[in-house]
Amino acid sequence: MNSQGRNKNLNVPNLLTVLRCILVIPLVYYFMDRNYIAALVVLAVSGLTDMLDGWIARQFHQFTELGQMLDPLSDKLTQAAIAICFSIREPILIPLLAVFVVKEVLMIAGAIKLISKNKKKPSGSQWYGKVATVLFYLSFGVIFALSIWGKGDYFVADVTLLSVTAAFMIYAFVRYAKIYFKTIRSDDPKYNLDIKEVMDTKKKS
Repeated sequence: MNSQGRNKNLNVPNLLTVLRCILVIPLVYYFMDRNYIAALVVLAVSGLTDMLDGWIARQFHQFTELGQMLDPLSDKLTQAAIAICFSIREPILIPLLAVFVVKEVLMIAGAIKLISKNKKKPSGSQWYGKVATVLFYLSFGVIFALSIWGKGDYFVADVTLLSVTAAFMIYAFVRYAKIYFKTIRSDDPKYNLDIKEVMDTKKKS
């Protein structure tokens, strides 16, 4: 097969991203089955794929528009699964879950509008989005660990973690919203979405 006929969306970073989406299934299964060690292992593997796909894409210049859309989607699926599972066990996490759900629903709706109506690219992950993700995992992990293995009242620590994380998630949403409106209003071709490239399939052998 020559290089011109090769589907450039079939690369290692994209495959790792798809794997991360699939790992949501065993993650939820093990967590709801109270097999927390297995769930933690699955989550660790998921986090490793998250780091590797970006590193490989940068090192080997394997960035694609499909990958830029799949990466945040896989992050959202994983976060949603964790948030829902943890909130079932620890009701104090429900307010943070609500902030997360509202933020992600609005961002997904915006991305759909950009792609379907405006034919433009949704924003890729930014540093503030990554920080919000790290705080999200940290808060849920610490609060859950304290509830399972800790002793005593950790209400103040829980509220502090939830408040900081929720505040940064809102901050990230505002920053992404600015990019969204800038993209909507811009005539710069760099924001245009090449649908043919995203849906590219093998044409030549």
